[in-house]
This record gives sequence, structure tokens and C-alpha cells, in this order.
Amino acid sequence: MPKADKPKILVVNDDANSLFALTSLLAQWAEQESYEVVAARSGEEALRQVLMHDFAVILLDVNMPGMDGFETAEAIHQRPRSADIPIIFITAFVADELDRLKAYQQGAVDFLFTPVIPQVLFAKIAVFVTLAMKNEELKKQARQLSQRTTDLIASNERLMREIEERKTAERQNHAKDEFLAMLGHELRNPLSAISSAASLIGLPGVSLEAVGRAKQIIQRQSGHLGRIVDDLLDLSRAMSGKILLNRAPLDLAALASSCLDTYRTTGRSAGYDITLAAEPCWVEGDATRLEQILNNLLDNALKYTQPGGQIEVTAEVEDEDVVLSLHDSGVGIAPELLPHVFDVFVQGTSTLDRAQGGLGIGLALVRRLVELHGGSVTAHSDGGSGEGSTFVIRLPRTERLPVAKDCDMDSPQQGKPAVLLIEDNEDGREMMSMMLSCYGYQVHHAADGLQGLAVAASARPDVALVDIGLPGIDGYEVARRLRANPDTRHIRLIALTGYGLAEDQRRVLDAGFDMHLVKPVDIDNLMLAIGGAPLSAAPPQAADPAATQAPAPLAASAPAALGAGH
Repeated sequence: MPKADKPKILVVNDDANSLFALTSLLAQWAEQESYEVVAARSGEEALRQVLMHDFAVILLDVNMPGMDGFETAEAIHQRPRSADIPIIFITAFVADELDRLKAYQQGAVDFLFTPVIPQVLFAKIAVFVTLAMKNEELKKQARQLSQRTTDLIASNERLMREIEERKTAERQNHAKDEFLAMLGHELRNPLSAISSAASLIGLPGVSLEAVGRAKQIIQRQSGHLGRIVDDLLDLSRAMSGKILLNRAPLDLAALASSCLDTYRTTGRSAGYDITLAAEPCWVEGDATRLEQILNNLLDNALKYTQPGGQIEVTAEVEDEDVVLSLHDSGVGIAPELLPHVFDVFVQGTSTLDRAQGGLGIGLALVRRLVELHGGSVTAHSDGGSGEGSTFVIRLPRTERLPVAKDCDMDSPQQGKPAVLLIEDNEDGREMMSMMLSCYGYQVHHAADGLQGLAVAASARPDVALVDIGLPGIDGYEVARRLRANPDTRHIRLIALTGYGLAEDQRRVLDAGFDMHLVKPVDIDNLMLAIGGAPLSAAPPQAADPAATQAPAPLAASAPAALGAGH
């Protein structure tokens, strides 16, 4: 045993000679029995030693001036740490039964009478020294056991964490695998329909009616593909924090009404009883993103509600919040799925036929967009078929926007602007030129940046639609050169590009563009951007049935939504 761990014996006696005799006697056996001897000449000094050290046994003289042996023993045993130290009283007088009783009441374990017999003293001391050493060994073992227990608990916790992390990783991998399978399914279906419709148009002897229906299918399925791509890109931007909101005060009730009108016009809500109960609810938000939130909730409700079912949309003000609620009478959400409905790639039970479709990212995008607006979204369902689901969105309320003065609608309409289209993709350039021509625009076009500069200088168009990824010089350089030329600096420049991040918009505006539109561009937004009237009727030259279809949902937007990354 190390020296610091040796048991200690305290000898307390006011008589110097007696103290020396006892300590000398004990010192003879100290090395053999591996203990240390400490001396004290009064009760007060004994208490100080007890405060500093632990002792295996105390040899305490009974008759001392000031604090006698009984009082010293009582004081020692009042302190919790020293309460169990055994005390052997030493006295020169034969103690009567009352003294013995008093001594034992003060914690004495034995009496020794002077003159002390060395062999008796050694025997008694050896017992307590051995007991102290065994106690210390037990304490050491208890500490080691406690440490091992702590280590085992920590190891078990690490193991449980690793198991949980492994399960989480397996669930995520499984969800990703399912997502990739869903993505392949969702992409192949519209691509197959588009391919078949395009092949049908080229067949000899096909009727005009069949051609018209084929064109409708191509338009509808192209819009579906565009929405899939938009959802994927939006989710990526939302998860990486790259969506920037272009906020402005707006009436959420009016936005919901407009959104439902679009669903009715396009036939997407046919066969469903959709009602809206809303009061004016003003929030400060991005109109495009708020419409996207409502569209995703409506699409989710339609997906899980059988035709003939009911969908109720309400909007109201509660204190400092605007509350938008959407309830459907569909299949509901299972209790085990309810806490995860806003997680990425989570869907209800799917089957091989994938009749419900979708990628399982719509609600995840809803939650992220709502949070970006400083709000919250929750889902509620009793889980039973026909019980339906309820989604509740809370957004901070804002003050109503002052009503702007109506524009003068009696001013004479100006002629449509001449348009220059600079696009290196031949098919895209041809289709865009044909579409703009159908709407009465004079269209000039160029296949690269340098050719576009030459056409702009000679034709002096009013508007230029410029692709960014051009051969030779890119769209940014085209814009800078057009702005530097006094003859072309007046042209309204619109970037038409597949790059839709916020930094892409900033580069576009820094280069001199007036507007940033992301492909594929919705025709309504393109008409507004160019300066023509929005598409409220069929184009004047359209005779084809497919050309009279209502526009697809927004795939790109005017400046109000540019900061959102579309």
C-alpha cells in the first residue's frame, strides 16, 4: 500500500511523558503493521487533526484539562465524516460502571488502563488497523466498480445511439431508394405519354381531332414534368437556405380564392366539392410561394380524397395570426405516419400501381416555405377512412395594404412591341418564335450572342429575350454590350434561362437585364413580361384545339417572385 494510504493512529494525551511513551511504543510496530502515528496534546488539537485526516483508531486520555476525553469524543462523533472512528479511552483510574457507560455512549469501543501492557495494546491496535485497511480496500473496490458501471452505462448509451443512428440511416436509405423508384415512375409516365403523342402527330392519315388531343396531352404532361422539376429544385433550395422571399402585404383570402378559381378553370378540381370561407387576412409574404403552399396542400387533398369528396378551405384572423385551414374528407393519416408527414420523401401507403403518384416532397416543401414566412404548419387526423385530414397554417398578421388608385383603362392601346429572341437551341428558338407570332408579335431571332447584337442594331426591337448560355459570348456580355450602345440601350432586356438561384438573378440584374425568367416559362408570364395583354382568350391565329387550353400552373414568374429563385 502506498505511504499516503497508510492507516493513521491518533494518540491524545495532555501529559508529555505519557504521550511520548505511547507514541514510541506504537512506533516500534508502525513499519511492521504499516501505519502512521499522529500525536495531540489536547482535545482541541485532536479535533484539528480529525478535520485534516482520517484515523483507523484514536487513543484518547480521559482526564485532560479544559476539554476532557468524554467531551472530545462527543465532538469527534458529532462530525459525520469522523462519527465512525473507533475510540479507545486510556485512564489511570479504575472506571466504575457509570464511567464505562458514559464512555460507550460517547462512541468508545474499549478501555485501557495505565500502565498499558504493550502486548494488549498491540493486539487491540492491530485489529483496528487491519479493519481500516480492509475498509479502504472495500472503498477502492467500490470506486472501481462504480467506474466500471459508469463505463458500461456510457458504452451502452453509445451502443444504443449507434443502433439508433444505424436504424435512422437505414430508414433514410430506404426512403431514398423508394424516392428514386417513385421519381423514375413519375418521370417515365409523362415522358411515355409525350413520346406517344409526338409519334401520333407524325403518323399518316391521323385526324385533326386526334392531333389536337395529342397536342393537349403533350401540353398537359409537359406541365406535369415542369412541376416535378420545380418541386425538386425548390426543395433543394429550401433545404440549403437558398430561397429568398420577395415579401409584400397581400390578402391571403384573395390569394386562396384566386388559386381555387385556377383549379376550377383548369379542371383539376372537377368532381370535388371545394368550398372557401374566408375573411380578409393580410400577411406580408411572397405571393408566388404562398400560392405554391396552397397548391401543394390542395394537390395533397385531391390525391387522397375520392371523387365526390369534400375539401374545405378557411382563412381567418386569430389575435396576431392569420390562420389558413384546409380540411378534406379523404382517407386520413395513419397515427404512426402523422408525426412524419412533413418529412422529406414520406407518403401514405403506396402500392405498385402508384395510382396516387407524387414524390412525397410536397408537404416537406410546405413546411419549409411556411417557416421561411415566420409561421408554422400542423397536421391533424383521426386516421380512419373518410375521417379526412386537416392542415393548419399560422402566419404573422400584418396591416392591410392601402388601396391603390385604379389605372386609366380608357387610354389608347399602343401597338405590340417588336421582339428579338436570342436562343442557341434551334427547336426552342423555333417554338418560341412561332408562339410569339401566334400572339401577334413581330419576332426577330438570332442563334448566338454576336448575331443577336447585329440584329438588335439593325432591327431596333423593343424587347429582347436573351438566353444566358450562348456560344461565343454569353447572355451577360450581350446585355452589357446592348446597354453600352446608345442605339440599343433602350431595349427592354429579359433573361430567359434555366438558372434560377438567387445569385443567378443578381448576376442577371447586374449585367443590365430588366427581368429574370426561368425556363420553362409560362405563356401568361411571358406575355406580361414582354408588355402585351395577359392570356385571357385564345390567340388570334389559333385554330388548333390544343392552343385554346388554359395555361399550366406557374413555371416562372414576373419580378414579384424573382427573389424566390424561380
